Amino acid sequence: MPDLPVSELLDLDRRHVWHPYGPMPGRQEPLVVESASGVRLTIAGEPDELVDGMSSWWSAIHGYNHPVLNDAVRDQLGRMSHVMFGGLTHEPAVRLAKRLVDMSPEGLEHVFLADSGSVSVEVAVKMCLQYWRSLGRPRKQRLLTWRGGYHGDTWQPMSVCDPEGGMHELWQGVLPRQVFADPPPVAYEESYADHLRSLIERHADELAAVIVEPVVQGAGGMRFHSPGCLRVLREACDAYGVLLVFDEIATGFGRTGALFAADHAGVTPDVMCVGKALTGGYMTMAATLCTSRIAEGISRGEVPVLAHGPTFMGNPLAAAVACASIDLLLGQDWQTEIKRIETGLREGLAPASELPGVRDVRVLGAIGVVQLDHAIDMTAATRAAVREGVWLRPFRDLVYTMPPYVTGDADVARIARAVCAAAREG
Repeated sequence: MPDLPVSELLDLDRRHVWHPYGPMPGRQEPLVVESASGVRLTIAGEPDELVDGMSSWWSAIHGYNHPVLNDAVRDQLGRMSHVMFGGLTHEPAVRLAKRLVDMSPEGLEHVFLADSGSVSVEVAVKMCLQYWRSLGRPRKQRLLTWRGGYHGDTWQPMSVCDPEGGMHELWQGVLPRQVFADPPPVAYEESYADHLRSLIERHADELAAVIVEPVVQGAGGMRFHSPGCLRVLREACDAYGVLLVFDEIATGFGRTGALFAADHAGVTPDVMCVGKALTGGYMTMAATLCTSRIAEGISRGEVPVLAHGPTFMGNPLAAAVACASIDLLLGQDWQTEIKRIETGLREGLAPASELPGVRDVRVLGAIGVVQLDHAIDMTAATRAAVREGVWLRPFRDLVYTMPPYVTGDADVARIARAVCAAAREG
C-alpha cells in the first residue's frame, strides 16, 4: 500500500479517526509519526526528531525499535502469532506468569492475563466480588478508594476514579456508588491513618475491597503519597475482613525507583494489576495477580470458575515480548538508571518552581511533574515543548514527563527544559 501524502492522511484522520479524550471530528491537528527509534520520534514534515518524554503513555520503557524486543517478536511470529487460551496453553504465557510471580511481592501466586490495564482492573474487581460471594457473603460488593485516583475507562474502573472533577464525572448516578476517602497526604499523618481505619471499619460489612494506586496516583493528578498509607490499609483490611487491591499499571516495572510501588511499603496486596510497561510498549497486554487465598476461595464457590475470557487472552506475541522486556529490565542495573533520570529531572525542573502560575514541582523515580494553579492551554503548552524538540502531553493543570529508562542525560535535560517551557506558555 503506497504511502499517503501527509495532507491526505490528516484529512482522512480528521474525518474518520476518533482520538482518545477528543471530540469527533478533532479540533487539534495531530502530528504524524513516521517512525520511532531509541527515544526519538520522526515526525512527517519536520526536519528534526522529537525526544519522547511520555514513553507512549508510560509503556515504552526501553525506547523504540529495540533489537532484543524486535527479535522476540520475530521469533514468536515464526512459531505462532495467536492461539486461543481456553483449553490450550503455550510456553510464552507460562514463562510470563512465572516471571511475574517471581518478581512481584511475596504471596502473589496466580496470574490472569488480560487485554489492557482497565480490563485487568475489571478482572480484579470481579475476583474480589466473587471471592466474597463464594464465601457466602454476597453483600460485600462495594469498593473503597481515595480521591484523586484513576483506574481506567471501562465500567468498574470508572466507578473508583475521582468522582469530582475527573474524566468520569459525567457518569455519576449511573456507575456503582463506591466509598471515597480523602486524598492521601504527601507525608504520613496519623490523623489520616485514623480516617482510613474509621472508613474501613464503618463499611466493612459491605466492602469487598479497597483499591488504590500505590505511592503515585497517575492520570487522576500525578500526586505522590507516603508508603505508610499502604501499610495502614494492609493492617486495616486484615483487621476488618476486607481485601486489598493495588493498581500498579502505571507504577510497575521500576517507574518509581522500586520494582513495584508496593515494595516501598513492604506489603503484599491480595490482588495486583500490572500493564503498560509489561510488554515494553510493543503490544497491548496486562495481568491481574492474586494470592492463593483468593484463587482457592473462588474455586470453592457455587460457581467455581472465574467467568472471564478475552479472545486474545495470553496472546503469544505479547507474552513473548513481555518476557523479553522483563529480562531486559532485570538484566541491567535499572535502579541506577532510574536514579540517574530522577537526579536529572530534579535538577532540570528546579527552575520551574520560580515560574509564575506554578503551584508545585515534584519528582519521584523516572517521573517529573509541574503543577500549575490554572487549567493548562494544552495546544500552547504542546507547541512550546515541540519547539524544544520534545513530545509531551499535558493535561488539566499538569505538565509532566515519564521518559523511557534509556533516555540519556542530555535528553533528560532537554525534556526538563521542554517541561519548563510548556509550563511557562501553557
